[in-house]
Amino acid sequence: MAVAPGPGPQPKKSKRGLIITLVAVLVLALGGGATWWALSRSDSVASGAATPEDAVTELLSALDNGDLLGAANTLAPSEASILADQLTQSFDEYKRLGLLDQNADPSSFSGFELVAENLTFDSQSAERVNDHVTITKLTGGTLTINADLTKLPLAQEYLDAMLAEAGGAAALTDSETLDIGSHVQQTGEPIRIATVNVDGEWYPSLLYTFADNLLAEAGLSWPQESIPAHGADSPTEAVKQLLQAAFDANFTRVIELLPPDEMAVLHDVGPALVHQLGNLAEGPSGIQVLDVQTEDKQVAGGTLATLTALSLEIPGQGQLTVTKNGDCYELTAPQGTQQLCGEELGQRMAAEADESTPPQMLQHIGESLAEHGVGAVVTQVDGQYYVSPLRTLNELGMSLSRGLEPEDLKQILQGIN
Repeated sequence: MAVAPGPGPQPKKSKRGLIITLVAVLVLALGGGATWWALSRSDSVASGAATPEDAVTELLSALDNGDLLGAANTLAPSEASILADQLTQSFDEYKRLGLLDQNADPSSFSGFELVAENLTFDSQSAERVNDHVTITKLTGGTLTINADLTKLPLAQEYLDAMLAEAGGAAALTDSETLDIGSHVQQTGEPIRIATVNVDGEWYPSLLYTFADNLLAEAGLSWPQESIPAHGADSPTEAVKQLLQAAFDANFTRVIELLPPDEMAVLHDVGPALVHQLGNLAEGPSGIQVLDVQTEDKQVAGGTLATLTALSLEIPGQGQLTVTKNGDCYELTAPQGTQQLCGEELGQRMAAEADESTPPQMLQHIGESLAEHGVGAVVTQVDGQYYVSPLRTLNELGMSLSRGLEPEDLKQILQGIN
């Protein structure tokens, strides 16, 4: 079986792009191991540090020592929860599909290594964004990513195919080092790692680190005020209000309907994001959401609200209603009624595919969407319901993979090649 070759040469990225990647891997590598350690202990409770600087120090110490326990005690709890749920489901599915070796252990995922040496940071220049976010500044040392893809916990069949496609193990190893001191001298900018305060303790944050570096890349500052969370009274109502806010180009309301714990970063960066989106958006569509019906079930971390009926009033066209009936969708409009079922939907998607997308993949996506439906994962915080974008995307991916069998995955990968 052939495995798709790697992408061709890409345009050279900015140095900050490398920095963001390294810092993300730094936080995520610890977080991934940390959450898996936490999963194995039902009585484990993450604890933070007394100060932002201590939080970063503990994170780096855990990395240097390979200390999963120390790592488990450093990652922001809401991010650790999302990673744990996503990694749990992903590993189970990839093992079922035969992509990962059955002995693959997510708590000791191999193939990538991050080495931090002689790291220092300037505690005097730490930036206090608000009462719960502080940006620390790394100013010295090195961060090195070592990759050896031959050590990935793939099933032997896929590992052999990858080696054959690459032309040997040498092509699957690489190493890249960032000298932080040299970077500071060249740009005058330290590496920024965001920390968040939860219940009086500090934790490094992957999401805030991304947001902070992207703001810096755009030359923007953190807003002085946040967009407060304001949820809905039920999962269905949360989905309905989010749809209406999107049709209205009301980005403030969209952010209000996101979880204040998991998506706290979007609430804090919200005013700047709303301003930027306002410059790009075409304005309200005029579409009115008349009715939303969902079928709810509990999933990891929340409630999956799957759309079973949606009625819209579209300017100049009248009322449009979409109803799910089994693995078919029934579309009712002033012009009449049309029914589209899974096999036909998959065939249409496959027929419209370009050469870079395997038709088998689109066929499967269409059939899976028709069978399982489209919905959103909704979480409850302080009695109100919010739409979780990260959990929704993960559930969509898991839904697509659950409809696959090992042979289906092989055909899709062969089609990619």
